[in-house]
Amino acid sequence: MWAIEDCRHVSGRLEEALIVTGERVVRVAPKLMAGARRGGRERGKSDPIDALAVARAALREGIETLPMAELEGQSLELRLLLDHREDIVAQRSDEQRRLRWHLHALQLGDDVPVGALDRKVWIDRVARRLARQPQDARVRIARELLRSIAVKTRQARQLEREIAVLVADQAPQLLDQPGCGPLTAAKLVGEIAGPGRFASDAKLARMAGVAPIPASSGRRDRHRLDRGGNRQLNCALHRWAVTAGRVDPATRDYLARKQAEGKTRMEALRSLKRHLARRAWRLLNQPTPTATPLDTALALT
Repeated sequence: MWAIEDCRHVSGRLEEALIVTGERVVRVAPKLMAGARRGGRERGKSDPIDALAVARAALREGIETLPMAELEGQSLELRLLLDHREDIVAQRSDEQRRLRWHLHALQLGDDVPVGALDRKVWIDRVARRLARQPQDARVRIARELLRSIAVKTRQARQLEREIAVLVADQAPQLLDQPGCGPLTAAKLVGEIAGPGRFASDAKLARMAGVAPIPASSGRRDRHRLDRGGNRQLNCALHRWAVTAGRVDPATRDYLARKQAEGKTRMEALRSLKRHLARRAWRLLNQPTPTATPLDTALALT
């Protein structure tokens, strides 16, 4: 058994080489090593010290409780495409903010709705306005930003279509769930990277940061929010929960029932996210699912 610190941009090739030769590999989250480092006799940081901290953390947590490493095939391709799309969208958002300042200074963009600068109708309309202005430095910069935004919008939409095709092939059962669109499903598939890595849905929920942490004392029994875990996976589950709460009647009823029990809206959403983590784990473990329908499962929760 090999325990490797979970920093796949560094350790990915080592993991792959070990798995190909038939070795078993588990991933140890870096935060689990902090206690092992503090408790070690030798101070400082080096490869031997880090290796010892990884081994101690793995033994302390229990080998069977840690996620197994698997060869990443199509899930890695999905994650790379998603990351590339998110980079493009982030760059486009930055350019849209800069363009708005220039349009404001030119008094040309007061009627442009928020979020409209990625729509062709508004891109064309703003381009015509800029073409009629004296071509000073500000106008030329604005026109260049507008062209770049149009290019990045086409790139992002092309990537969305490619991602939708891949996720429909890999996890069509997720797309059948209310509120789970292609981008959310792709994020789940890419970040989970093989449901077989998790022995139970509880372990997946803990890795996603949607399992509540016990914070009881004396006779007071309570739990608190987990701010750790994989935040990308947590974000995907949150999007699924919010969208399902808007479009699915059974999910709306579930959230209303939780709020009637005294939970806040955010606490109700956290309960739903924990349920959706269980749902995703079961669906991804059943390529042809026969699981309980979502509305029935929510009613029983």
